[in-house]
Amino acid sequence: MIETDFVLDAKGLACPMPIVKTRKIMKEMEPGNVLEVQATDKGSTADLKAWAEGSGHYYLGTTEEAGVLTHYVRKSSEEEQVERKHPNVVSNEQLKAILEGHREVLVLDVRESAEYAFNHILGAKSLPLGDLESESMNLDKEAEIYVVCRTGNRSDLASQKLAESGFSRVKNVVPGMSEWNGPTENFL
Repeated sequence: MIETDFVLDAKGLACPMPIVKTRKIMKEMEPGNVLEVQATDKGSTADLKAWAEGSGHYYLGTTEEAGVLTHYVRKSSEEEQVERKHPNVVSNEQLKAILEGHREVLVLDVRESAEYAFNHILGAKSLPLGDLESESMNLDKEAEIYVVCRTGNRSDLASQKLAESGFSRVKNVVPGMSEWNGPTENFL
């Protein structure tokens, strides 16, 4: 059993609320303290890992029991770091205009498969954030890529990872599917 200093109950909350609450409690913690985050949102694993990496904290891992995901994050012992943000951002409206202009682009949806199945941008390719590193080699490094998630958080980390891997034409779509009003489809 992992010894923790704080426990956060985020069960029943959807993205981005587990991250919002985690960020708030981490500010109050001492460096080296470990936070246990209990969540039921399946996307929270990728979200918390991405947030921890982007903010300089240490994502220790996740366990699952009876439908509850228990995440462990250790507060960085270094000075507080500013969260990294991918510099190339477009709005939902800008992406909608690009798609309406029939420009050849790749819309990459990094939400979990279930989120994608229920509703996604017409023609978007599903590549959950957790699979990005192993599957990005199957993407064209020269393609113009627009990365989308529910709120812009997971897509921010995905955009950073793609840029670090040599993809030069990557843009993060903000705020993403939570406010998308363009054409969509589903696989249900």
